[in-house]
Amino acid sequence: MTPEDRDPADRDTADRGAADRGAGSDDLPPSDPVAALNLIRQQRAEALRRIQPDPRWIYWPWGVAWLVGFGLLFLRFGPDQRVFVDLPSWLPLAVLYALLIAAGTVTSLVGSRSYGQVVGDSSRRGAWYGAAWLLGYVSLGVTLSRVTGALPVDRAGLLWSASAVGLTGVLHIAGAAIWLDRNLYLLGVWIIAVNVLGVIAGPGWQALLIALAGGGGILVAGAIARLRQRRSR
Repeated sequence: MTPEDRDPADRDTADRGAADRGAGSDDLPPSDPVAALNLIRQQRAEALRRIQPDPRWIYWPWGVAWLVGFGLLFLRFGPDQRVFVDLPSWLPLAVLYALLIAAGTVTSLVGSRSYGQVVGDSSRRGAWYGAAWLLGYVSLGVTLSRVTGALPVDRAGLLWSASAVGLTGVLHIAGAAIWLDRNLYLLGVWIIAVNVLGVIAGPGWQALLIALAGGGGILVAGAIARLRQRRSR
């Protein structure tokens, strides 16, 4: 997930590009300084609209994936191994993985379409941040696969889920530190807090908390980010 706020250098680049396009659209610049300033602002807003994607497309696919995927895990593998809905045992995880892959695909397409126009330090930060997600989850998967075989099924599932969700929260906070995005920081803190409460509650309950509070929190964060983006424009 990427924040909607860009670096000052990127905004300056957008401003310069907007001013150049505004000056080139007419033979003479506006004689009124107020009109010239308004023209620059309009062109700057148009440039930022092309650079900054709608944050709902960044947040909401992940929120839906958590809400549905972890919700199915709770229904099939409830507290004390209770089965609320008699689903095939493979189905909840298959749905969760499919939704996560779909969410990652949507995020990548939206990000590449918008942020592909940005060069410089911000582009490099985004690439390195994306690599951190990939390397973090590969390392986590390899490590857990070596130890969870000795645990009961419900405890192994809790360890996998809590570790992956916890890493997600930490990466959100790291992204917030890179882009100084308060919304992303608060979301990371929220995810970690919900995850800790879920671990304390135990297997089954953790999936329910991640589905409702985690997935729901991501959906709310996307809506808030969209409102902030519209106000800034």
